[in-house]
Amino acid sequence: MSTVPGTEPPVWLYCFPHAGATSAAYRPWKALETDHLAIVPVDQPGRGTRRREARTEDFRALVASTARLVADDLRGARAAAPGARWATFGHSFGATLSLAVAAEVERLLGEPPVRAFLSAALPPALQQPDGTDDLTDEQLLEKIAADGGTPRELLASGAMSAFLVRLMREDHAVRRQFPKEAGALRVGFPLTLIAARDDVYVTPERMWRWAEHSDVPARRVEIDGGHFAAVQEPAVVVSIVGRDLGEGER
Repeated sequence: MSTVPGTEPPVWLYCFPHAGATSAAYRPWKALETDHLAIVPVDQPGRGTRRREARTEDFRALVASTARLVADDLRGARAAAPGARWATFGHSFGATLSLAVAAEVERLLGEPPVRAFLSAALPPALQQPDGTDDLTDEQLLEKIAADGGTPRELLASGAMSAFLVRLMREDHAVRRQFPKEAGALRVGFPLTLIAARDDVYVTPERMWRWAEHSDVPARRVEIDGGHFAAVQEPAVVVSIVGRDLGEGER
């Protein structure tokens, strides 16, 4: 991807997955890239593209290491596309992480993202213990299956199901820190808040509370479907992203 003279520089959209997932969740999104939008899935240390790094369950350490990764990647991107801009997208667990990382990348680079897109996530002030720690591995797998965000064939594999349980427990250890570590998070760049009408975990009304975390007005968007609608219908989300980034240019 390179910049065409006379056009707006492209946007690198850094995408953060939900709890228990890796960057592979965004693999289908790559087919929706355009000359103006690059999809960049982000992994946590110890997973996927970062599997050789030490895992961490410390929120601050996770944010710091991931922010350095994003900042370095953006610097490299600008070698091929001078002036490339950036934005973030996070779904569920990944929403809180993405906003904290975006704030840290802004501190590192001295430049805010064009916009941060948050989907299907309770703001830190509304996060409550959900009983996950009390579940056996079998019960946790049943919950993962019922939530509908993981292909059944993965859950049917003994090795893969054990891997998913480990990832989910790690992420819940991080999630427990959200109220304390991200409760006071406030940014100066715009947010787009995406809520699914039939989400039984995060109603639109609760999703809109994220607006309190930005000094500028947030855009609120409702889409059809349940909790995983945004990641299961990437074309819908990419359309929202393209519209909001485009409107930000005028």
